[in-house]
Amino acid sequence: MAQVSIRINGRSYDIACDDGQEDRIHALAGYVDERVKEISGAVGQIGEQRLLVMTSLLIADELGTVQEKLENGGGAVAEDGSLSAAESDALAENIESMAERIETLADRLNKD
Repeated sequence: MAQVSIRINGRSYDIACDDGQEDRIHALAGYVDERVKEISGAVGQIGEQRLLVMTSLLIADELGTVQEKLENGGGAVAEDGSLSAAESDALAENIESMAERIETLADRLNKD
């Protein structure tokens, strides 16, 4: 199992991950850090825990919106406006996988 160090809101966190997932964890942490900065810019520093909870809810809302679009036949479309069932299924699985990874990261952050 690999170990990576990430920074979110100026604070370092050491995270364990599967071998080969280090770049993915850094990319996810970068995205979370961007979202944290957006929220802290809008509401100020309200405490790290509340800030991370608000960020998690925002990301979960984004994920939910994408899932709803997929369920309603929206989402990514080809030039001709179509999306095959296989593409839709693959996209939905990818989103579910991302949600699971975010939950795992949140659990690991809470343990530290």
